[in-house]
Amino acid sequence: MAEKPTRMSTQIPDDEDIQKEDNIRCLTLLGHFGFDCLPHQLMNRSVQQGFFFNILCVGETGIGKSTLIDTLFNTNLKDKKSSHFYPNVGLKIQTYELQESNIQLNLTVVKTVGYGDQINKEASYQPIVDYIDAQFESYLQEELKIKRSFVDYHDSRIHVCLYFISPTGHSLKSLDLLTMKNIDSKVNIIPLIAKADTISKNDLQKFKCKIMSELISNGIQIYQLPTDDEATTHVNTSGLLPFAVVGSMDEVKVGKRMVRGRQYPWGVLQVENEDHCDFVKLRDVLLYTNMEDLKEQTHTWHYERYRCSKLQKMGFTDVGAGNQPVSFQEIYEAKRQEFLDQCQREEEELKQKFMQRVKQKETAFKEAEKELQDKFEHLKRVQQEETMKLEEERRQLEEEIIDFYKMKAASGALQTQGCTNIRKDKDRKK
Repeated sequence: MAEKPTRMSTQIPDDEDIQKEDNIRCLTLLGHFGFDCLPHQLMNRSVQQGFFFNILCVGETGIGKSTLIDTLFNTNLKDKKSSHFYPNVGLKIQTYELQESNIQLNLTVVKTVGYGDQINKEASYQPIVDYIDAQFESYLQEELKIKRSFVDYHDSRIHVCLYFISPTGHSLKSLDLLTMKNIDSKVNIIPLIAKADTISKNDLQKFKCKIMSELISNGIQIYQLPTDDEATTHVNTSGLLPFAVVGSMDEVKVGKRMVRGRQYPWGVLQVENEDHCDFVKLRDVLLYTNMEDLKEQTHTWHYERYRCSKLQKMGFTDVGAGNQPVSFQEIYEAKRQEFLDQCQREEEELKQKFMQRVKQKETAFKEAEKELQDKFEHLKRVQQEETMKLEEERRQLEEEIIDFYKMKAASGALQTQGCTNIRKDKDRKK
């Protein structure tokens, strides 16, 4: 590798260029230094680490979410059929490891369960919102750790939401509008018309226009396909959304070749035929051209919005008094001091309340003690009176017993004397 010294460019910029470029010097390299291989280094490292992608599928039960995912990745993900009898809306999370050539993809698919099956559908969107926020919160907590481990961290933030619309041909349901309105600021929404083979081409085009009109009138933001890159402009053309898709893993014979599609009495619908449905366009947009853009939008827009809102609720801000920039350390110290002051105030309030409660309890105890003492004295006096009364009764009883014994003795003496007189009388008569 050549290591020749650099020299300044002979072209001298004018004053305006210098002012615009903030006096940045333009140097011309005279040899090859090697940093043009940085993209290859990044590519090799990314290939070694593998890629990840998280998809959220929202739609009614039986609308074809699992079939479309299988068709997108051309594999059978072995997902069980859902029931229509769930009491509440739930989410089923499954992670797969896929490989194409030497590229590994860690795919996470989150599907709604029981969505649209309840009589009261007012809060059907809430589990979806809670799950998306929970993934943002998990990533935020990992960011705020002192010792972070993003290398081994499984980023579960949703990168794209495939919203499956029932092919009614008329308009969006109120549940569709309510759900998309509540999640459009949290995730990239790509609306899909499921089972598009049930609508004719003319009705399908009118249905697409009707859907876009309703989304715009209700202020619902969906994923905007980037058109600033020349390599993807031919794919991300306007007027594609919403995609009218059909999914199928069955192979049908058309002519002399086998294609994926659906066999009907009137003919064969080919999944990968752009004249039949938009499946190929969806696959190109989702996987071929915009996967990294979806991940970037998730991180730079949706997650940053959540992070900003969360930190603001915690009291953090970028500017202080007079719109002067404030460092994170200053905000932390201020919040810490505010928290300590609040704790001290609450501690003083608790102490005062405690002392007041203690005084109230002491007063109540003293009153209760006085009542008990008065009751004790009263019972004591009653006992003394009862004791004196019993003593008097005992004394009277003893006197009566003494009198009884005296009378008994006197009676015995009289009886003895009578007997003696009777004997004397008998002796005289003899």
